[in-house]
Amino acid sequence: MSIDAILQKALDGERLTVEDAVALYESDEVEKMGEAADVIMKRWHPEPVTTFVIGRNVNYTNVCDTYCRFCAFYRAPGSNEGYVLEDEEIFKKIQETVDVGGTEILMQGGTNPNLPFTYYTDLLKKIKERFDITMHSFSPAEIWKMVEVSGLSLEEVLHELKNAGLDSLPGGGAEILDDRTRKKISRLKGSWTEWIECMKTAKKVGLHSTATMVIGFGETFEERAMHLKRVRDAQDEADCFLAFISWTFQPDNTNMKAEKTTPREYLKNVAISRLFLDNIANFQSSWVTMGPEVGKKSLHYGCNDFGSTMMEENVVSAAGTTHKVNTNLTLRLIREAGKIPAQRNTKYEILHTFHDEETAEKDFIMQN
Repeated sequence: MSIDAILQKALDGERLTVEDAVALYESDEVEKMGEAADVIMKRWHPEPVTTFVIGRNVNYTNVCDTYCRFCAFYRAPGSNEGYVLEDEEIFKKIQETVDVGGTEILMQGGTNPNLPFTYYTDLLKKIKERFDITMHSFSPAEIWKMVEVSGLSLEEVLHELKNAGLDSLPGGGAEILDDRTRKKISRLKGSWTEWIECMKTAKKVGLHSTATMVIGFGETFEERAMHLKRVRDAQDEADCFLAFISWTFQPDNTNMKAEKTTPREYLKNVAISRLFLDNIANFQSSWVTMGPEVGKKSLHYGCNDFGSTMMEENVVSAAGTTHKVNTNLTLRLIREAGKIPAQRNTKYEILHTFHDEETAEKDFIMQN
């Protein structure tokens, strides 16, 4: 089937197959894919609005026994460079977020074998006693570590976390949902089925999540296509994902050598994902890895959301990629893309639309 025929199939509302996705990955007709993805995006979101959330990434620990080859952030248990943030330090970071109108805390860390399960539930309770903020925290790898240290079932762990104050799960750790690639890049992280099981179980106990994808590990086009199929199947079954975010592997300072994926390949992946994932409403741009200009361009390749202003981000930064964006710059970039910026919450509900040249009441500088 020709690329034009595959794109027309998507535009006609037919589901793309794995073979269709592979054919798109093999093609260099990226602009055509972008145009089709933009049409599909506008069916979900007819208004020319691009949303963003004011949030902060709090990396509460860098101690990790998963040893992913592509990660420059983690330190092994026992390392004198390992840390666990004091509660007061976490509260301070959350207060700073609240002070600038932030609504979301993306709390993630390593799979730290030294932390008991009560560490997480007690911390969540203390946060919720002090702050009215959405805890969008703990990726599936961290959740499975909690299962291991607690002896509880996956469902019990997620239920306890929700009761303690967890609101939703970020989609980190999906990388490529294929076990050949997973074994190559992160032998101890768990299978793709465990990642999916965590997200479906989270929905069962009343938590939403997001789905992610990282390209550039040397995965095949078939593996990329199967990743999208597995996300789409899970969404069909459980309606667990509020959004989809893809980005590219950043090889600097890691134990994996690889060519950096080009902006064009990233935009192609964004477009194919939008065309294939016909059951997920929101697609986030990844300006953190790709930079603001490419992030802006992705708003015409299927993305309707600019992600988080992310006051703090240590994992991608550790790999030598640091693109800092503050709220007013976010507004400007969205406007330069021909869109109207709007602040949202974690559930993609719009809190404030910024018309004309209105700026954020409070500007802030993102910190390392």
